[in-house]
Amino acid sequence: MDRTNIDDYLEKGMYGEKQIKPAERKKYLGTLRERIVVALTKGQVMEQGTYPEVVQLMKENPKATLLLNGDLDYSYISDYIAIARNNQIAFSIINNHTADTNIGLVLTYNHAIEKDEIFISKKKEQQQPPTKKKKGIFSGLKSFLRK
Repeated sequence: MDRTNIDDYLEKGMYGEKQIKPAERKKYLGTLRERIVVALTKGQVMEQGTYPEVVQLMKENPKATLLLNGDLDYSYISDYIAIARNNQIAFSIINNHTADTNIGLVLTYNHAIEKDEIFISKKKEQQQPPTKKKKGIFSGLKSFLRK
C-alpha cells in the first residue's frame, strides 16, 4: 500500500489517534459497514410508520446498538427509539455536523458481521385494485340503445 492509500485508510482523530476508514465511519453514523445489520436512508426513516424488517431485526439482534441520525427531526426517529427501548436495545442519536450523510438509521454491532446486504428496499406503494367507474344515468341508456 502506498502512502496515499494509507492516508485514505487511516486519519488522525481529534486527539491524534489514528482512526480506521474515517470516510466510511462518517457515512455510517460512526460505525463501519462490516458491523451493520441493517441501514435506512434519511428518506426511509422519514416515511410514515416503521419498517417491519427493522423491527424484526431489532428483536433478532438484542445485543446490537441502534444509531439514529440527529439531523432528523425527533418526530421521525421517535418510533424507532420506542421500539429499541421496548426491546432493551441500546441506542444513540448521532449529531455530527461535520459529516454529511444520507444514512438515517443503522443497527450495528461493535464487531464485524460481514452481512452482504444491509439496505432495505423502499416501501412499496400500497397497490390499490383498479376501481370501476361509476356509471351515470345516461350510461345505462347508452347500453340499452346499443342492443
